[in-house]
Amino acid sequence: MSSSRKREEILCLFDVDGTLTIPRQKILPTTEEFLLTKVKPVATVGLVGGSDLAKIEEQMGGADVINKYDYVFAENGLVAYKNGGLIGKMSIHGHMGEEKLQLFINSALAYMSKLTLPAKRGTFIEFRDGLVNVCPVGRSCSQAERDQFAAYDKEHKIRETFVKHLQAEFPDLGLVFSIGGQISFDVFPKGWDKTYALRFVEKDDFKEIHFFGDKTAPGGNDHEIYEDSRTIGHKVLSPEETIEQLKTLLHL
Repeated sequence: MSSSRKREEILCLFDVDGTLTIPRQKILPTTEEFLLTKVKPVATVGLVGGSDLAKIEEQMGGADVINKYDYVFAENGLVAYKNGGLIGKMSIHGHMGEEKLQLFINSALAYMSKLTLPAKRGTFIEFRDGLVNVCPVGRSCSQAERDQFAAYDKEHKIRETFVKHLQAEFPDLGLVFSIGGQISFDVFPKGWDKTYALRFVEKDDFKEIHFFGDKTAPGGNDHEIYEDSRTIGHKVLSPEETIEQLKTLLHL
């Protein structure tokens, strides 16, 4: 990166889970301080999370998150904030309609009813503005049960097999399936991946848009924006690695 670039010419976009925080954990004070006192003075900073705003707030240190960062894109950018103000909101319900949504949800619940896992808890389907989150173990599981499922899933490919089943059952709904985090996968209309967030920043005339994410392989929820021609992609495996790459990139 050219060290002569001004703050308003460089945008750094960050996945949240696994990139700025340990999965489902809160951001460390040292990571937050680095972003706000070192990165933000020299680059525009945006968050691009697959989760809804409430979960991003929980992980990123409270309800003032939309004021701390220049952009906050919840649900892949389908709920978009700039400088604390709402600038965009899309609805999967409005896009698909109740009938198709229920067909899909009923099928997913039927499939999960036949799974035997190390543990099963509650909230297997979470309906958000921009996507449906499907969770075989149930989102109300404890951290230990979450870790247990993640290890089981790694070995038995529960989510991967489930996604293949749904893709085969609903080839004509125009849906994309994205496996992220430890326990679930997101389902949304084609084009509603994290690249959706880029439509809000394109007109701001950035010379460079850098994206940092951990799930950058095909099927991961950072893949499309990481590979997009409008961004410079940075693969990271932890918040520590994100900080190290930023130090190099921004000469900090």
